[in-house]
Amino acid sequence: MSNIILAIDIGSMSIKAVIAEIDEFNEVKVLGQGLVKSQGVKKGIITNIDLASKSIRQAVSDARRIAGNNVSSAVVSISSAYTKSTNSIGIVNIPQKDITVKEINRVMETALYNADIPKEYEVLHVIPYNFKVDEQSNIEDPYNMNASRMEVETHIIIAQKSSLSNLKKAIVSAGLEIESIVLDSYASAIANMSEDERTLGVCVVDMGGETSSLSVFKDNALRYNDYLPVGSNHITNDISIALHTPLNIAESVKRNYGDLIETSDDILELPIIGDTDNQNSIPLKVVQNVIVARVEESLLILAKYLEKSGFKNSIGAGIVLTGGMTQLKNMREYAQSIFPGLAVRVGHPMQLKGLFDELKGPQNSTVIGLLLYKSGKHTQYEVDNKRRLLHHKEEQQDGLNDIRLTKSVNNSVDTNNDYDKITENVGASSDNIVFSDLPGVEETSGDILTKIKNWIKQLF
Repeated sequence: MSNIILAIDIGSMSIKAVIAEIDEFNEVKVLGQGLVKSQGVKKGIITNIDLASKSIRQAVSDARRIAGNNVSSAVVSISSAYTKSTNSIGIVNIPQKDITVKEINRVMETALYNADIPKEYEVLHVIPYNFKVDEQSNIEDPYNMNASRMEVETHIIIAQKSSLSNLKKAIVSAGLEIESIVLDSYASAIANMSEDERTLGVCVVDMGGETSSLSVFKDNALRYNDYLPVGSNHITNDISIALHTPLNIAESVKRNYGDLIETSDDILELPIIGDTDNQNSIPLKVVQNVIVARVEESLLILAKYLEKSGFKNSIGAGIVLTGGMTQLKNMREYAQSIFPGLAVRVGHPMQLKGLFDELKGPQNSTVIGLLLYKSGKHTQYEVDNKRRLLHHKEEQQDGLNDIRLTKSVNNSVDTNNDYDKITENVGASSDNIVFSDLPGVEETSGDILTKIKNWIKQLF
């Protein structure tokens, strides 16, 4: 059964809307896309709800027209500018000894309850990075394990309530509903990381139009994230100011001559702001020096963030660069000099079926990551902004298929469970008495004493 989804990336430079289909194998196929210039958004923050809503509505309208589908429920990105993060631990006892999805959800909720979250913030993601079962740590998946106690360490991302409210108002004003809200840097990382990089540890640096972010993954989970209000648009502004040339000319110069290593003795003839009759003769070296200065400053600050995270020596896969700024020539080689001793590569988002050419560049990592997030590429057992536990054990979502009555633990069954749904025999041995096997359980009337007697006969 396929599922149609709408992803909206609210960026500082552009707003992207993509409609895609997720099939029964969780494969994503892009059906339509819309791309418009951002209005009412600066440095990742919504500054004008009406203008932002208008841009969102236009992008979604374009995507709907191409896809031929009027899907209205969206997964939406939120800028790292709104967010903070913290860590928390949850511990629960397992009375029934077998760990089901219900117990995993309980330990995640406990970690969230124990977290120190300011009143003016709301939860975006609760991401587990280490499960501990009894005395064993670094458990990859505790599901179905036998234990008396379970512990989880989590990384929790929170966002300002006021900023979240503004984002929701902009979406609702565009005639849409919000299915999920996802941190933009988290989505970008999902779109660019390989499975090996997730496992070995990797730092994903997303350098966008007006913001940059840093996300550190280790053991398949997000462990650290940070934000810098500087992006490639600042390079354009620097060139415009330094050379006294219009912004559109400065942007063109950046794209065509923005080389971070190789220099040239060429001379550029550039128009002057407010003077259509004259031009300035500018050595290309001056342009390149302006670009290098801003890129170096940004990368050095991000390198300090990585040092502060404490994970610099734990990212075996090194650095993955993504975002629009990475399109500058020789970006990888220059970044390598800022991150000595670490492997550096420029990442490109995963190539999905039906992907339009306009969406194949690194500047589209976030919107591609949103699609992948909805297809199940999130962290196993994370809790999303609506307090839902995201997992791949859907056929046993409430732990109902795992509830058993045995001779030793039949008093520990949660009586609040809907036992009518338990219809399959999951017992592996004759010692297990499955609820659906009990005589008279499906009868709607009869002598209760007779039922109890039959039950006791089964037990003994």
